[in-house]
Amino acid sequence: MRWNWQQSDWPDFRWDSAALAALEARFLRQSGVVIGTVKHLGDDDRATVTIDVMTGEAVKTAEIEGERLNRDSVQSSLRRQFGLETDHRRIPPAERGIAEMMMALYRDFAEPLTEQALCDWHRMVMNGRQDVAAVGRYREHDDPMQVVSGPLHRPKVHFEAPPSAAMPAEMARFLAWCADTAPDGVRPLPGLTRAGLAHLYFVSIHPFEDGNGRIARGIAEKALSQAIGQPSLIALSQTIQRSRTAYYDALEAANKANEVTDWLAYFASMALDAQDYSLTLIDFLLARTRFHDRFRGRLNTRQERVVARMFREGPDGFKGGLSVANYLTITDTSRATATRDLQELVAMGALTQTGALKSTRYHLAVAM
Repeated sequence: MRWNWQQSDWPDFRWDSAALAALEARFLRQSGVVIGTVKHLGDDDRATVTIDVMTGEAVKTAEIEGERLNRDSVQSSLRRQFGLETDHRRIPPAERGIAEMMMALYRDFAEPLTEQALCDWHRMVMNGRQDVAAVGRYREHDDPMQVVSGPLHRPKVHFEAPPSAAMPAEMARFLAWCADTAPDGVRPLPGLTRAGLAHLYFVSIHPFEDGNGRIARGIAEKALSQAIGQPSLIALSQTIQRSRTAYYDALEAANKANEVTDWLAYFASMALDAQDYSLTLIDFLLARTRFHDRFRGRLNTRQERVVARMFREGPDGFKGGLSVANYLTITDTSRATATRDLQELVAMGALTQTGALKSTRYHLAVAM
């Protein structure tokens, strides 16, 4: 099989702009809605929304690659970098590193993408790793860089990247393309198109030993932010994580040719879904603030713990709703106490109840 980078037209990607025009227009309209919503928040709410969206992106971009991070540690690290009050916890290296990368994306979104920035990001996402030889620099090993799955004796190769020796030239060409296609470049591209191409182009080169997916998604978010002139606060990784298999399937299909309309249409639809989710998330976070204002001082310690856990599930909540069994697991209390606590929460209007007997489920009473 000849991969995209082995073909004579690499990296001259081709696509049908007309097929993407309506998606690009919708992206700009929805960006205005997100910007307007955030702009009219108070300072405290704006900071809360910004940090919560960034925390979710940090956790989910790692989760896509199979790495589980502690959300509270990531959020504490971000709050520290924003100069806000924290719980003074000790932040593990992985959580600190991904938080630093998210902050760099937020703070330096308008800056051109450079080799130094990419290598800095790589050091951040590899923070604490001892199994990666080349940290903060392009890969150097002689072995093929492959994306594989399946058993060791019969692996399935989903993609093979260019050899390590080609990295300096390939990446120099990629960075020049990023500069040329930027909003102020010599041949600017629409936001969704440029972000989708940048993501595919980068992962096709696969310049680092590990962390390429996280950095590729960061590059895409940077491109989207540059398209609208400010941090996008788009829940891209959170949306990808919800349909991770489809994401990898679309990437695998796009690695086989340089006509990429299907990939760009998929990426654009995913980015628009991410915008929708961002708006839902912003509404949810504001509803959470109103909820806490309404019930402050009225919940016991167990109830506070459960409510906090339910809010951590985000707008989607517990799948199927909170059960008594969930309550018992979270609080380590007796069934009688759990039942009484839940009845109190329903009576005061903090939770709503559906079903009966063993099918009884509870949901946060938040209006969005």
